[in-house]
Amino acid sequence: MARAFAPGKCILFGEHAVVYGYPAVAVAIDAGVEVSISESSEWTIEGTEFEPSRHPHITHIIRDVFGYNGTPLDIDIKSGLFSAAGLGSSAAISNAMGAALQFHLKPDEVLDRIGLARMGHSAEAIAQKGRASPTDTATSALGGCVVVSGDLVDGTEHVFDATLETPEGERSWSISKTTIPEDLDAWIVLGFTGVGSPTGRMVAGVANLLESDPSKESDMEAIGNITNAGLAALSAGNLEAVGIAMSACHERLKSLQVSSPELEHLIAAVGPHSLGAKMTGAGGGGCMVALTRDPRRVAEAIEIAGGKPLISRLGAEGARIIRKT
Repeated sequence: MARAFAPGKCILFGEHAVVYGYPAVAVAIDAGVEVSISESSEWTIEGTEFEPSRHPHITHIIRDVFGYNGTPLDIDIKSGLFSAAGLGSSAAISNAMGAALQFHLKPDEVLDRIGLARMGHSAEAIAQKGRASPTDTATSALGGCVVVSGDLVDGTEHVFDATLETPEGERSWSISKTTIPEDLDAWIVLGFTGVGSPTGRMVAGVANLLESDPSKESDMEAIGNITNAGLAALSAGNLEAVGIAMSACHERLKSLQVSSPELEHLIAAVGPHSLGAKMTGAGGGGCMVALTRDPRRVAEAIEIAGGKPLISRLGAEGARIIRKT
């Protein structure tokens, strides 16, 4: 049996705008997805028959990336992430599946996290009908704090570049990493609204909004500026400025009509105990995130408000092999 783990992600700044080449800053979180694969007499996933059309990410990796036509596999997925909540669960599944299958086929090869990030991005693009930034997959694969932008961002370490042909034309991104000071006394607390948020639908909704109201491009530009300021503050360890940038980013995302009453309720609930708070991910439901020095109190506030909390460090380890037995 081959097993691999890939973490989820949280976007601190720049969601939606990153699809159009503006920068986004994301961190890997402690929770994630574990995939186990073993040879079997028939194709199964989580104990049921594997139907390729219902699992486009996994099917793409098995057939298109690896060209696998060997013995049927039994695939088991264990997730510690809320589904369709903006935490990159589909990207984590793709990355964990790719890592596990690579190890199953080539156990002596070192895991190539950059190759894994590229693989996951191609799977996301198929699932999202051609619109997908590499943010989720790169953060899950590489771990730590990842910056994705149309151009290399000053003060970051370049890792690789990515391109994608979307319905709006070719998009290109530079993927880099930045170092978060180790002595920061801060945590992020995610709050799940309980309402799912399909990324593809939300991304398409923003695309339609920009087409019908070109003035909304100003919100995209503002998110780009906020992201740069927030990244500089994060690298310097200025937590108060990071929190201010998070809250400012949320106001612009509200203007792009991707927030929801449930998100606003949780964000208001954590306000007194947070340095800053915002939605994270595609929106329309899903999760919010708060930056705080008192994670338990924020988690309690989320629970009292009817949400489900998840506490994490800022920047966990990336995708990795667990073991083969």
